[in-house]
This record gives sequence, structure tokens and C-alpha cells, in this order.
Amino acid sequence: MAQLSTPKTDSTTKDDTKTAPPKRFKVLLLNDDYTTMDFVVAVLEQIFSRKHEDAMRIMLQVHRQGMGVAGVYVKDIAEMKCEIVHNLAGARGFPLHCVIEPE
Repeated sequence: MAQLSTPKTDSTTKDDTKTAPPKRFKVLLLNDDYTTMDFVVAVLEQIFSRKHEDAMRIMLQVHRQGMGVAGVYVKDIAEMKCEIVHNLAGARGFPLHCVIEPE
């Protein structure tokens, strides 16, 4: 039976490949004329884990400036959070919409 030999390698060789950090995406909440401020605050607190004061500040920014950053995440998480927001808003009859964009 033939013997298998293992190739000799230099154990001091380093792997010089570097992994870039994943791209991050902002989740933007968009203003509308129907979604209540209380619902937006609840979404920010429950979905985006914002403290009440921070949620109020972001909600007012959305209301006054038309949009606000709910959070910044890797793409999969940002997309998932947008989907959750759309599902919750739709279930409550609100047209609240969010989008993601690269940071």
C-alpha cells in the first residue's frame, strides 16, 4: 500500500489577506402625514433599541426635516429592521416607510 506524505510547509508563513469590515447602512425613517408620533417613538424604542429621549429627538427630526436616522447596521440587519417596520406599520394601518442607504 502506498504511503501518503504530507506536503512540507513553512510554518512561519503568515496569511497576509485582510478582511475589510462589512459595509454599514443607515436606516432612514421617512415622514408622512398619517403615522402618529407615538407610533414612531415606539418603533424607535422597540425595533431600534433607542432610549426614550433619543427616540423623541429622532421622531422630531423625522417630523420637521422629513427623515431621520433610526440606526446604522450591516446590510442584512438594516433590511430586516426595515421589513419589521413596514410590517408593524401596515398591521396598524400606518404608511410609515423606511429605506436604507450606505453610510
